Amino acid sequence: MTRALQLAHGGEGRVAPNPMVGAVIVAEGRIIGEGFHRTFGGPHAEVNAIRSVRETDRHLLHDSTIYVTLEPCSHYGKTPPCAKLIIETGIPRVVMGAPDPNPLVAGRGVRMLREAGIEVKEGVMVDECMEINRRFMTAQTHPRPWILLKWAQSADGYMAAFNEEGEPYGIAFSSPLSKVWMHRKRASVESIIVGANTRRIDNPRLDVRYWAGKNPKIIDCESEQDCNAIVERLRSEGITSLMVEGGPTLLRSFIEAGLYDEIRVETASFSLGNGLKAPALPEGLHLVCSEHCRNNEIRIFRS
Repeated sequence: MTRALQLAHGGEGRVAPNPMVGAVIVAEGRIIGEGFHRTFGGPHAEVNAIRSVRETDRHLLHDSTIYVTLEPCSHYGKTPPCAKLIIETGIPRVVMGAPDPNPLVAGRGVRMLREAGIEVKEGVMVDECMEINRRFMTAQTHPRPWILLKWAQSADGYMAAFNEEGEPYGIAFSSPLSKVWMHRKRASVESIIVGANTRRIDNPRLDVRYWAGKNPKIIDCESEQDCNAIVERLRSEGITSLMVEGGPTLLRSFIEAGLYDEIRVETASFSLGNGLKAPALPEGLHLVCSEHCRNNEIRIFRS
């Protein structure tokens, strides 16, 4: 299952709104096939793993075990059901990580396998398997996308400086390396929302030019009071993940509405003395990780 999880990460930034999934087939104490979900609309992990088995090992499938990080699908979508393929291939045992909360699956895959006489073991490394697909899981169990709030600030907590006229202007807080890290994060979400003031002050490109992946859909927010309506509309459009890259007013509106799952704060080593104050972190957060990128500190919080 550890190997299946490693493989699953190969689909990062390429499979959304689908989950990242890895699969490994074992027979006679060795791996005879492995695969992962590579691109949205393409074959699922189980399909790629079965296809990877060499012709000389095909006979071993009838006495093999397939390890898969997520419950095999049981419905026809862009691809046929993986549970049906496992049954037809003759694999007698399935070891599964996380259940699939998608209403089209939600236990049906396990039931289909067991009704066909296949032995199914559930919940192996379930926390790790849930973690890699936390965006997908949230979108399936909440009436909104998974939401990341992100900002960069000075050491004394300002997001922008003031010029002589008292107007805010953008400051480069990120280092060249932390920009790469940020672009990887962007590549993992489907959409980014930005406020009118941030557009005017920073004029950000909001793309993933420093990382391989798809550019997210850009949402311009003219009114900070629209956050509830925006996230509801995005979910109705099938969007499962959203990054908020706005200024302090837009970020505070999401915090006050309780619309966040993760908060990422990059803090530079220098101070500004005055400017646009960054939002206060909401109560009840816990620090997931803290990393240093050159002179900057990047902290990630979850509720």
